[in-house]
Amino acid sequence: MTPTVKAILANYESDNPGVKSNLARILMQGQLGGTGKLVILPVDQGFEHGPARSFAINPAGYDPHYHYQLAIDAGLSAYAAPLGMLEAGADTFAGQIPTILKCNSSNSWAGAANQALTGGVEDALRLGCAAIGFTIYPGSDDVFDMMEEIKELSAEAKSVGLPTVLWSYPRGGNLPKSGELALDVGAYAAHIAALMGAHIIKVKLPSAHIEQADAKKAYEGKDWSKQADRVAHVTDACFNGRRIVVFSGGAAKGEDAVYQDARDIRDGGGNGSIIGRNTFQRPRADALAMLAKLIRIYKNEE
Repeated sequence: MTPTVKAILANYESDNPGVKSNLARILMQGQLGGTGKLVILPVDQGFEHGPARSFAINPAGYDPHYHYQLAIDAGLSAYAAPLGMLEAGADTFAGQIPTILKCNSSNSWAGAANQALTGGVEDALRLGCAAIGFTIYPGSDDVFDMMEEIKELSAEAKSVGLPTVLWSYPRGGNLPKSGELALDVGAYAAHIAALMGAHIIKVKLPSAHIEQADAKKAYEGKDWSKQADRVAHVTDACFNGRRIVVFSGGAAKGEDAVYQDARDIRDGGGNGSIIGRNTFQRPRADALAMLAKLIRIYKNEE
C-alpha cells in the first residue's frame, strides 16, 4: 500500500473496510498499481452497439476470454463487463484481475434514455468482483428512476463491501445532442454521481461549449480552450478531487488523439482512462502497445 493510495482511501470517510479493500484491489493492481492512476478496460459495447459494430473489426473480440487476457497482459487496473461476459471467463481468470460487474444495460434500438437491470450484487459476489458498475443518464425523463435504482443497489453493495462505479452520461429530456459533451453539463453530471455516493465516477471528456443559459455567467472570464483545464474543472466537481474520476475513451479515434487525451487527463488531475473500443477494436499487438504507452503517460514517463 502506497501513501498515494492511502490518501485516496482516506477520502471515503463513511465506508467500511470491505469497500476500501476492494478499492485498494483496483488501485494497487497492474502497471499503475500504487500511483493513484487507473486504466480500466470496459467491454459493454455489445449491449450498447451490437456485436458486429463492436467486434467485427477485430473478430477475436467476440470471445470474452480475449478481453480478460488483454486486460491482464496489459497490466490494467480492472476489467468491466456485463454479467454474461464475466461469467464466460470467471473461473479461468479468477483472481488474476479485479472485475467490475456492469449491472444495467441498454441497446441501440431503444427510444428512451434508460437502461434495464441485468445484474446484481449477488452476481458480483458470486463472480468475485471488486465493484459494481451502473449507468445513469442525467437529463433523461427516466433518470429519477435510475437514481432510485442505484440508491438501492449501491446501498446493498456497500453493505457487503463492494464499491460502486457510476457511469454518468448526460442525454435525453430537454438536453440537445449538442449539449451532451458541454463543459457545464459534464461537470454537473460528475457532481450528481458524487452526490449519489459513487466511489469511482466515469464521465466523458467535455468540450469547451457551455450549454445551460443559467450557467454561462459562472463560466465567464476564463479560457476553457485547454482540455486539461476542463478536466480539472470536472475533477473539482467531484468533491474537489475527493472522489476518483476516470474519463471514457469514446468512439475509436487516431492514436495521437488517444495519447493527448491521456496527457490532458493526467495534467488536469483526473485519475485515468476507462478505454474500450480504442483498444479492443485494434489488433492485439497494437492494443497492447497503445495501453503500454498510456500507462507510461500516466506514470509521467512520456
